[in-house]
Amino acid sequence: MQQIDTNVKPNLAAFNPVTATWLTSSYSNGAGGMCVQVAHGVEGVVLRDSKQPAGPFLSFSHAEWDAFRLGAAAGEFTRP
Repeated sequence: MQQIDTNVKPNLAAFNPVTATWLTSSYSNGAGGMCVQVAHGVEGVVLRDSKQPAGPFLSFSHAEWDAFRLGAAAGEFTRP
């Protein structure tokens, strides 16, 4: 079994947003605005604005995404 390097970012040149499985934020209002979508892949995680499905995209390694996700859950980004 091949080891996955969790510090490698996705190759956006090879990324196909049409075939990716996009998940919509649970905080989305469902009215077509202010939606962040995420696609998980073998190489990492890609984010986009749902109003701009063709991009631009932000890419993160699995390690970066886990650090962000865990930090958000712990309240590290809460405004003072």
